Amino acid sequence: MIRFARALPAVVALGLLTACTAAVETSEPETPSPFAACDFAVSSSETELPDLSLPCFTGGQPVAMSGLRGPAVINVWASWCAPCREELPIMQGLADRTEGELTVLGVASRDPREASASFATDKDVSLPTLYDPDQKFAIAVKATALPATVFVDADGAIYVHRDALDVDELIKLVGEHTGVTVTR
Repeated sequence: MIRFARALPAVVALGLLTACTAAVETSEPETPSPFAACDFAVSSSETELPDLSLPCFTGGQPVAMSGLRGPAVINVWASWCAPCREELPIMQGLADRTEGELTVLGVASRDPREASASFATDKDVSLPTLYDPDQKFAIAVKATALPATVFVDADGAIYVHRDALDVDELIKLVGEHTGVTVTR
């Protein structure tokens, strides 16, 4: 009985130490990226877009923003932004209707990766998207309030719209600032 009494504290300590160091899986599985790959055209000729690179949400090489060819529409959004939640599906509709004529991409800004992917999955958004948790792009185009939409024409000139867009206003601005005609 004395041997057991002396060994008991060591057995208890070993049990507590093992319990404290055991790996416990408590996190939810990560939502797979719903976004398309960032395989749009970039060139060595520069645009008015900022000279910075952002990672594609799906991986691969970072995208040099200043080399993005126009005509293009870049929507800066976040899952926590109420107007963005309404506008992003409209951008997906634009991407679907203008495939091959206009590059439409998103920039998930100041948003956790999981929240961006989950929101886009819920809204069936699959347009190519860049990931910018530090909002470098939004700051560079002076669009820190979200949502913001950057229009790039064929010559690389940009126009930044700093408010949410509905379908009709988006179609109008695409025509004005990119030269691409979009039907409803």
